Amino acid sequence: MSDAKPGSIKVLVIDDSNTIRRSAEMFLRQAGFEVILAEDGFDALAKISDHQPKVIFVDIMMPRLDGYQTCALIKQNPKLKATPVIMLSSKDGVFDRARGRLAGSDRYLTKPFTKEALIDTVNQYLKPAAPNS
Repeated sequence: MSDAKPGSIKVLVIDDSNTIRRSAEMFLRQAGFEVILAEDGFDALAKISDHQPKVIFVDIMMPRLDGYQTCALIKQNPKLKATPVIMLSSKDGVFDRARGRLAGSDRYLTKPFTKEALIDTVNQYLKPAAPNS
């Protein structure tokens, strides 16, 4: 059993769309998580070191630093390597998923996402690994 309370668990949402950021923030806050928002990869990298989120959602299509590049930079940092990075995209092709995996992403969530899909994804990565019984 994890001793972290949902309110103390930080989730970072990186997306250049204000609408996506706001809806993700609303869904996650309703579930009791602390939400950090970033508009692009550069903005996110600064916030990651300040806040150390437990789960990171990153949009693929962003200006300056796209989701693949942002994910790769996060995963190259030894302190962040274990942090789950979930790609967000309106594209749901095999190529996009494969490219996300190559960049080091842990999961791929298609937009528009539901509140349930978002919360379930976060919870999946917060559960301590259960011993096989």
